[in-house]
Amino acid sequence: MQHSIMIIDDERIVGDMAKLSLSQEGYDVETFLDGETALKRLQEKPFQVVVTDLKMKGVDGLEVLRTVKQLYPQTVVIMITAFANLDVAIEALRDDVFDFFPKPVKIKDLKASIRRALEGGGKASQ
Repeated sequence: MQHSIMIIDDERIVGDMAKLSLSQEGYDVETFLDGETALKRLQEKPFQVVVTDLKMKGVDGLEVLRTVKQLYPQTVVIMITAFANLDVAIEALRDDVFDFFPKPVKIKDLKASIRRALEGGGKASQ
């Protein structure tokens, strides 16, 4: 079975690089530049992993996280952000987010986190 991954980031290069790298690993990857469009897609199709930027115009990463968890409690959410105070963000999101990465995220770290998530490993951010 091919694992489905959603990438949401308002920087096109982030989504493009992640899609290229993750597709080479055999994942089915869809990218979105904003949370609103991504949430519409989630109404149509569940994803096993959602990687989302925290700070975006309109629907931000926190709203994406809450909606994903309402619709699909088993879906793993990984957050990436340039948000300066990482400790506060991790503390606030610890219960719902599988992993949390500061930008620029290293693709090898993101791939390792996704692999752990899909294998049913425990939360990485604890």
